[in-house]
Amino acid sequence: MGFLSETQKQFYKENGFILLDNVFSETEIDQCSVAYDELFELKKSQDSNMEATWKGSWNENSQNKSVLSIHNLQCHSSIFTKVLMNDNLLDAVSDIIESPNILLHHTKAHIKPPEKGARIGSLNDLNLQDYHYFPYKNDSLIAVFVHLDDSDPENGGLAIFPKSHLMGPQENKSDVPTNFYVDQEKFALSKAHPVIAKKGQVLIFSYLLVHGSFPNVSTRNRRMLLIQLMSAEDTPLNQTHMSPCHGMVLRGKNVRRNADLSKRHETDEKLIVEKKIPNQ
Repeated sequence: MGFLSETQKQFYKENGFILLDNVFSETEIDQCSVAYDELFELKKSQDSNMEATWKGSWNENSQNKSVLSIHNLQCHSSIFTKVLMNDNLLDAVSDIIESPNILLHHTKAHIKPPEKGARIGSLNDLNLQDYHYFPYKNDSLIAVFVHLDDSDPENGGLAIFPKSHLMGPQENKSDVPTNFYVDQEKFALSKAHPVIAKKGQVLIFSYLLVHGSFPNVSTRNRRMLLIQLMSAEDTPLNQTHMSPCHGMVLRGKNVRRNADLSKRHETDEKLIVEKKIPNQ
């Protein structure tokens, strides 16, 4: 059964994003929040390298700025696996990607510490498209941004460019092969739409939507859980960003998954690219 109204579906198609209420219950968000904090504290005690401030020539003023990040959260706690399997979430995603077959791409968490949380994307006017990291033939890939704190420009909330997904892939202007961003004159942070969200609200947006975030200049944390998902009918254009549990079927089925025993230790994405399995 669908989660979005026809009006919401049309809004997403036109704007490339939608902010949703009531995807998760208050209890579910609280459980996720506790598990999230416990995980970060544990990894700090284990001296894990979690610093994720971006690299590049724009980064010259990054002293004393920080973004802490952990990837593949479902490999750390079953709480995050339950988040992935939430029926409301999968109903909403199915409505947006127009497929009953939903695959996991990857998950990650970002914390912007109070008063020194760097922008995701940069410390200056830097914005990006996720497309450049993992392009797909049919552009079904979407981002699910679960807010674990109230979020606004002061504490490092997201900045988006509505309708920019309709412009298709933009030129990558990065000088670092592992980080990507678009033209910063064309997509200046001053022109972006700030996302103001309450704890528990979920923002879903296309991987073609140009976005970034503000620095955290407040005394508040900004915690987020990011989930990226795609249709099982879509095809990767190259072999990049293959994370643990990539290709996990969260709903429906993946009829293109290779079952050859000789290929059992290879990722589904690699098999699809190499064997050029046609769309079903």
